[in-house]
Amino acid sequence: MPGPLDGIRIVDLTTMASGPLATSILADQGADVIKVEGPGRGDGLRTIGPSRGGLSAIFSSFNRNKRAIVLDLREPRGVEVLDRLVSGADVFVQNFRPGAVERMGVDADRYRGLHPDLIYVSVSGFGEKGPMSQSAVYDSVMQAYSGVAMHEADLVTGEPKFVRSVVCDKGTAIQTSQLITAALLARERGAGGQHVRVSMLHASLAFLWPDGMQNHALLGEGVSAPLLRSSLPMIRPTKDGHIAISYIQDREFISFCHSIGRENLATDERFATAGPRARHARELQEEIVDTLRAYTTSDLATRLASSDVPYATIGDPATIHEDPQVIANDLLFEMTHPIAGRLRQPRPLGDFDGTPIERVRGAPGYGEHSAEVARESGLSDDEIAALLRDGIMLDAPRDPVS
Repeated sequence: MPGPLDGIRIVDLTTMASGPLATSILADQGADVIKVEGPGRGDGLRTIGPSRGGLSAIFSSFNRNKRAIVLDLREPRGVEVLDRLVSGADVFVQNFRPGAVERMGVDADRYRGLHPDLIYVSVSGFGEKGPMSQSAVYDSVMQAYSGVAMHEADLVTGEPKFVRSVVCDKGTAIQTSQLITAALLARERGAGGQHVRVSMLHASLAFLWPDGMQNHALLGEGVSAPLLRSSLPMIRPTKDGHIAISYIQDREFISFCHSIGRENLATDERFATAGPRARHARELQEEIVDTLRAYTTSDLATRLASSDVPYATIGDPATIHEDPQVIANDLLFEMTHPIAGRLRQPRPLGDFDGTPIERVRGAPGYGEHSAEVARESGLSDDEIAALLRDGIMLDAPRDPVS
């Protein structure tokens, strides 16, 4: 079976990261996602980072299982083709700056007027109102603005630090995909179509809040001591490398102390329970650093595992595909892409026993499915030929970026 969202069609006008990843998640689950790009070079991520044949690795991950059509939406005839696509769609997703879709004539009011059951999704950076609403946004900008970079600040200098992954983009994407499925469920229950708005700022704050903002969530008097960031789990050096150890619960800390032969720490009033242990985290680090450095990573891992202490060795992105746990659960797969060649990616997330995901198709080439999608929308071969001839629609060239 092709997945739980088989039969759902999504018209995707998003570019770069958060929007494309959101629709890719749904495409992995069986939705027919039609990626609409403009003339030129299309989505900017097509050629950013490691690439081959004009297709980048990151674009391949954010846009797999989709089909692609190139339309010039500056031209009325291009918008007419988009109208046809939307008329047969369940979901329309765009991530232009607020106001852009109104100027283009593809806004929510117009499309929901033509198609009342449509789920129209607007993904913005800073939201549709306020002094930052028209500002350009990338993940790094949002990490800085939303507080993520300050949350990651150096414990000694206080210098803000980025997470070296597009966490705000990814968090927005995951939450947007869930919002879309929620809207589809509501429609199935009789609520009809609706306009769903989500901003990266809102999604990033929601993503950071539960743990990163816990010191600022309880208001007024009577709140216990704030959590010190120095008490959070750390990467710790061993004799021949590093290891991550977490002892959040008291019983885990007792087991940890036993595993490294430091039972005295478990009865030390500074460390015995979670509250004092958090307040004296720096002192605890000083107490155990030399002890941990006396063990090899392998020996320490064996000791921690036998005591049921949560730990992990440090995975290397270059070799994670060789990890026995990854292999045992079949988490990655390899495929040959007709443009990019051989590539490795994660298997679509989630194992559905009733609607298993069996289809995995590589990211589309620029304009690869233009004629195919246009024909499905009801255009004749002559109409398609005219659109291609006049540059309103572009078909896939052999080398899309040469």
